[in-house]
Amino acid sequence: MNPIISIIIPCYNSEATLNKTFNSVIEQEFQNWEALIINDGSTDDTEKIALEWVNKDNRFKYFSKQNEGLGKTRNFGINKATGTYILPLDSDNLIERDFIQDAINVFENNPEIGVVHGHAEYFGEQTGIWKVDDYQLEKILVHNYIDACAIYKKELWKKVGGYDQNMPHQGHEDWDFWIALGIHGVKFYHLKKITFKYYVSSSSMIRSFSENMLMSNQEYIVKKYNLEYHLQYCKAILLIQKNEEYFRKKLKSKKIVINLFTNMFLGFVFFKDDVI
Repeated sequence: MNPIISIIIPCYNSEATLNKTFNSVIEQEFQNWEALIINDGSTDDTEKIALEWVNKDNRFKYFSKQNEGLGKTRNFGINKATGTYILPLDSDNLIERDFIQDAINVFENNPEIGVVHGHAEYFGEQTGIWKVDDYQLEKILVHNYIDACAIYKKELWKKVGGYDQNMPHQGHEDWDFWIALGIHGVKFYHLKKITFKYYVSSSSMIRSFSENMLMSNQEYIVKKYNLEYHLQYCKAILLIQKNEEYFRKKLKSKKIVINLFTNMFLGFVFFKDDVI
């Protein structure tokens, strides 16, 4: 039987964290899975560790290629996946034991759902809970607040053409992907619980991504989805005009950092739930 879900694990010099990540896969309550380990040109012992796990359990499958970055590596793995559902898993993160089983239950009982996600818990050099909001297209256009570690139907990946491999800087492919799904009307389901643990270190992307890299990717996304941004901007302007007095009072009482995105979506991001 083909596995129900394919777990895609891109790896680049991941020897320090791989064993814990793979162990979180093995310990899943739901066992009808395959895990595709994609070595993206590592120069450490990533390959050695990966092959040890392949020998332990044939549900792990190993592939090696030249270094091409996160978007291309995820697409490479998903192209080879045989599961109905896809779970991208970074090589330093850990999935909770019940995440896949919970997601499968949601998909089986709600065929209209395309993506299942939840909260995260930080570990490593940062601790605490990353509380993720429900999916809203107008909010995801402003910034990405849903991690790549979510479970979705593989057919949706095909529908939007996979992860964008032309992003100026790797690290926001999942943001672009969530926007594309929202524009196609895909429904997201929030489990309202911790579904994975997110590793933070001094060398991880959450710390090392520069402001210039972020702005470059933002500009790329705005140009790519120019029509959708324009439509949302018009909606925000109409909302502000309709409630001009309300917004004048709110702006005096709230400290707001105005940039390209918050300016465009002021009404939706900060005040939408309060406005009639």
